[in-house]
Amino acid sequence: MGLALPCIVPHTWTIGRQSLSLDRPLLVGILNVTPDSFSDGGRYYDLPAAADHAQVLVDTGADVVDIGGESTRPGRPQPVTGADELARVLPVVEALRHRLPDIPLSVDTVKAEVAERCLAAGASIINDVSGGRLDPDLLSVVAGAGAGLVLMHSRGTVADMATYDHAEYHDLLNEIIAELGEGIERAVLAGVTEDRIVVDPGLGFAKRVGQSWWLLDQLEALTCLGRPIMVGPSRKRFLGAATGRPVAQLDVATATACALAYDRGAKIFRVHDPGSAHDALAVAHAAREPRSVAE
Repeated sequence: MGLALPCIVPHTWTIGRQSLSLDRPLLVGILNVTPDSFSDGGRYYDLPAAADHAQVLVDTGADVVDIGGESTRPGRPQPVTGADELARVLPVVEALRHRLPDIPLSVDTVKAEVAERCLAAGASIINDVSGGRLDPDLLSVVAGAGAGLVLMHSRGTVADMATYDHAEYHDLLNEIIAELGEGIERAVLAGVTEDRIVVDPGLGFAKRVGQSWWLLDQLEALTCLGRPIMVGPSRKRFLGAATGRPVAQLDVATATACALAYDRGAKIFRVHDPGSAHDALAVAHAAREPRSVAE
């Protein structure tokens, strides 16, 4: 019955010692420091290239930079150890904390040890693609640091969550809502306060093409969880299926998907190309809030 009642979605997201306003779309720029990510693996693998690209992300509209050191690409050769992931991510966090002191840094990890070291180095958000399932200690680390937390819906392990191995649902929407709700409950029990939690439906993760489109269309239902919604449609295969374009040519489709998601209640958008998404979201926001546009 509680899920059937309308919820008031917060207008701020508390991360560390600051609150980010969600009165306008919030853009999270993707910085993959991996050799094997599906879209840009290897391009920003060394520290100077990573730092320069982070600057580009911010200059083109990113409000937050999300740093990832472990790919979820299907077919990756070996799991990434905590030590290897830290060697990739921690120097970037340390460098960006000095180069971009006013930009919040997020770390995309499922490992408590990586989260702990990166939060101590200056990150203020942990983006957990397992929704807190794979390493329960991560939630306690986030709670202790007072960091922001993104709980993404997925199933399976890092190695297979981006495949169709776990894409069988009896009731897609309600199962995703229930599983995200369980993630919120785990986080709160670990000490994370609700004002620090954001949910992500996990477009493309344990979801077939048609399921991702259905979820995008029905996104507003997730507001029943009472938490801000982040979406990450960037360069995903369901966009390629619709447009017939390869991964490298999906930024316009990504921007369009972001605008559709904003119209359905999403507040935060994780993208590879902030520039195109910024413009699409600015138009979507102006259409909804015309008084926000200066004459």
